[in-house]
Amino acid sequence: MHKMTRNLSLATLLLSSTIFTACSAQDPTTTPNNAVSQPTTKVSAKGPQDSKEIEAFIDPVFAEKMKKYNVNGSNFVVVKDGKVLVNKGYGYADKEKKTLVDKDTVFQIASVSKTFTALAALQLAEKGKIDLKHDITEYLGGMKVPNKTNKPLTMYDMLTYTAGFDYPDKSLITGPEYVNQVIPMKEFMTEHMPTVVRTPGEAYTYDNFAFLLAGYAVETVSGIPFPQYMEKNVFKPLGMNSTNSRFTPELLARMATHYGADGAPHPAIGVAPTDGPQGSILSTGEDMAKYLIMFQQQGTFDGKEIVSKKTIEQMQTYSVFADKSIPMTTVGGFEGYRNDLMNGHHVVLKGGNMPGHQSLVVLLPEKNTAFYMSYNNDTMMSLEVLEAFMNHYFPDERTSKKSTYIPLSASDATKYVGSYQNTRFYALKSNFTYADGNLLMETGTSGKHTLKMVNSLLFEDESGNKLAFKKDHKDQIEYFYYTNPNSLDFGSDSRKVHAKPAFADVPNDSIYKTYIDNLHSFDVISAKSGNLFEPRGTMTQGEFMDVALLANGWHIFNDTLADNKAMIESGVPGFDRNAPITRQIAAVMIQILKQAKPATDIKLTGDTDSWAVDAITALVSQGIIDPDTKVKADGSVDFRSKQPLLRQEASALLDLAFGYYALPIKNK
Repeated sequence: MHKMTRNLSLATLLLSSTIFTACSAQDPTTTPNNAVSQPTTKVSAKGPQDSKEIEAFIDPVFAEKMKKYNVNGSNFVVVKDGKVLVNKGYGYADKEKKTLVDKDTVFQIASVSKTFTALAALQLAEKGKIDLKHDITEYLGGMKVPNKTNKPLTMYDMLTYTAGFDYPDKSLITGPEYVNQVIPMKEFMTEHMPTVVRTPGEAYTYDNFAFLLAGYAVETVSGIPFPQYMEKNVFKPLGMNSTNSRFTPELLARMATHYGADGAPHPAIGVAPTDGPQGSILSTGEDMAKYLIMFQQQGTFDGKEIVSKKTIEQMQTYSVFADKSIPMTTVGGFEGYRNDLMNGHHVVLKGGNMPGHQSLVVLLPEKNTAFYMSYNNDTMMSLEVLEAFMNHYFPDERTSKKSTYIPLSASDATKYVGSYQNTRFYALKSNFTYADGNLLMETGTSGKHTLKMVNSLLFEDESGNKLAFKKDHKDQIEYFYYTNPNSLDFGSDSRKVHAKPAFADVPNDSIYKTYIDNLHSFDVISAKSGNLFEPRGTMTQGEFMDVALLANGWHIFNDTLADNKAMIESGVPGFDRNAPITRQIAAVMIQILKQAKPATDIKLTGDTDSWAVDAITALVSQGIIDPDTKVKADGSVDFRSKQPLLRQEASALLDLAFGYYALPIKNK
């Protein structure tokens, strides 16, 4: 479960590398609680075997990573061959009260909850109550799911992140106010129902709503509320007595304090709906160890069968691939992102993020090894722990192979070139062009890349990162998946953006046509009436704010949309939705969302209010400027700040600010 925070991009949230150094050697934050490290022993070729050796290896890892990421407290569990080798805490559950993390400290495991929801759905499938390949509406008690495709949505699609919803994060609503509220699933979903717009099974999109809907199907088919089903059929049989899908007074009393990346504490975060199959479960190291044991014992625990061996295999076996070399998801909520950290081994993992809490489960089925960790901030420390663990116990033993490439002709390149938009992160756009036998790619968080063709659907960039194109049900190139760890593209597939019919009143030779057409194709701005765009028409402040939020792309997250609206309304002096918008107000709105950094010295001439100067100069210096506004050789420019903003000018500014991929943009 991922939540955006104000003024923090998702790139920063997922790829943060904050450095923290203010800890002494005796601080529990840097040493294990109630444990002393032992000298390192020889590592077995079979992976972790000895508790003391594991601790001697992992203690310094946590010391380093917790300092680096400013983490106050974490737990860590290692299970091998059905036995717990390590279950310990590091640092503080509550730094202010000096409460240490231990095996009974409660954390919100967030999206790790999805694997439990999948387990419940697969239990019902074993009993013949759910057919994974049948229309999901059969199991929803009359609830309808809007579907614009010709293929029914199934439980299988939802459990493999291939449901095809347009807004997969509509169920992503979190906040302190939800800790003590009870919001039923049916009521919530009826109000926040997205639409299936991609053929189910066709594209991978990380999907919170799909797992919420899967949990509702569990509730409907079983005839008992979701939390009661989980308690009766999953938690209690596993002896997970400190695990629940909702807050209880007892669990709240033992829950680790939530901290931001800056180390400041903040209130516990609740979810809506209250019982969130997509991410509301709370648990402990002690309980999660039992969950891992069940996987290693082929679905049984303490002599009881929780699910069959076949189901356990299904949950740990990849069924969706971007390419045969790029595993994506299992039928069970587990994923294969950051395949570069797996060293060629069969690994399935599931991470979870809640503001102030982060979790990770890692399973190596063929090695009968697993680990779990949670900690009390929402940085990505867990991936560096995973990397250290894999390099230590399961290094890459593959023989390095040099890729061979096939020249790409200009005619063949036409099926790949064009613009694409990420199917989850609408703010992430990519563009492909052709030159000299290769594809050239520009993408939002990692810039420009040269892609060489390995085969007709697989390419590699200059660093060896793989990019796989995918075909749709019409056998046309429609999607791509990119493994670059420095990009956000690995979060979901991206889909090709197709041009829409041109507006009748925008001439082909208009210097604004490309910008207008681009925004139209991304569904950001549409006709004013009929097929007329009215390029020289004006806009109100409210109209421009609405299209700016769409162009920005983070409107897909409810919390972020509310935050961005509030920032715009408070950042524009005298904001009035119905008042005409001027060019300087538009610049301020864009800069609030873009946060562009000044790149060159700009000297504003003409009349500009003082509150707009910084925004305008920052945008102009980065090349975010309409084509009728010229920057002179000495860096001076008249932005015509107090003139009304025309619709064609709005299109240029928004397309340059949010549709392009690398700044600064060179002015032609």
